[in-house]
Amino acid sequence: MRTLLTLSWRNIWRHPARSGVLLAAIIAGLWAGVVTVGLVNGLMQQRIDYLIEGEITHAQIHHPEFLAEGYSWLYIPDHAAIVDWLENDQRVVSFTSRTITDGMLQSPVKTAGVRVRGIDLPSETRTTNFHENLVAGAYLGSDVRNAVVIGERLASEHNMELGNRIVLTFEDVDNELTSAAFNIVGLFRSASVDYDERNVFVRADELNALLSEAPVHHEIGIMLTDETLAGEVADALNTAFPDIRAQTWRQLSPELSMIVELGGVMVVLITLIIMLALAFGILNTMLMALFERMREIGMLLSIGMSRRRVFGMIMLEASMLTMAGAAAGMALATLSINYFSARGLNLEMFAEGAAQLGWDHVIYPALSALEYITILAVVVIITMLASLYPAFKGIRINPLDAARDA
Repeated sequence: MRTLLTLSWRNIWRHPARSGVLLAAIIAGLWAGVVTVGLVNGLMQQRIDYLIEGEITHAQIHHPEFLAEGYSWLYIPDHAAIVDWLENDQRVVSFTSRTITDGMLQSPVKTAGVRVRGIDLPSETRTTNFHENLVAGAYLGSDVRNAVVIGERLASEHNMELGNRIVLTFEDVDNELTSAAFNIVGLFRSASVDYDERNVFVRADELNALLSEAPVHHEIGIMLTDETLAGEVADALNTAFPDIRAQTWRQLSPELSMIVELGGVMVVLITLIIMLALAFGILNTMLMALFERMREIGMLLSIGMSRRRVFGMIMLEASMLTMAGAAAGMALATLSINYFSARGLNLEMFAEGAAQLGWDHVIYPALSALEYITILAVVVIITMLASLYPAFKGIRINPLDAARDA
């Protein structure tokens, strides 16, 4: 074995430039695979965190027909009993009740369809972090009557600013149109342009005064001690209160749930694509090295070296290069991931396009220990598989033919 190690090491550095290029290719391929997967993970995790912590929460309660129809008279029955149930459940960290209706926003410039969200400020800020998206003004905490917070993009489209008035028109619970003037006290900017253009926030008590004689609530957002409890809490609520519909964040946002489910598959798929491209380079380099050493391998076979040992020598050369490249590539990738995880990768040039899709342009890569191991294993396996063909070709060399060709 020691002899094979010595021969393999010397063969690797017989042509330093070629071996160096192959080593660089392995390092670059592994680095690219790890960083790409880290960026994809970061994008997915940021989207999930934003939607859960800033908007959807772990679970929500609605009238069974509200999400499909959106009418203001489809409010949650037995709201007080549900609130009491949530307050006494140890799995519930916090919850907030919202009054929601679809309507029209009218400004001096034009009219636009919006969803009016009436919130209870104390419980909303305990349950979600959406208030952190505020870029100007106050989040309904001012003393201004009929205060409203709108998206910065929506304000720009209507040429509105802080202190201006807009008119909101919507149907009350009796199916009658009602309108009221609201004063803009704050502007927000979320990760989604579409959300910013279609949602406005008002105080729940002021919206309720316009919708109904008694307070009505259309949505209850719930944050739990653990996301995995969402299913059992929703089932328990549906059993305890048959006239409502409780759903988990996965049910409320199927596309987000699919992203989570496909996360592991994407890790392997992205790595495979990058590594398959690398495998062809390795195969080409190993074949070139083999053709240059045909006479040498023929002589080794002539003096009694078994074909199994020749096969092992060639595979050992590939293993040494692979391990060295994998170690260097993994170290470089880990440093890159750690650096950008702390500081973020700012893709400001793509900010507008990302916002249209609901993504943030500052990405914080993330990679678990299992994903590091998976990528490393894929690199090693593909590199070794790419070396099998040259190794098999090497043991099929005929010593006499090799000597005559030389």
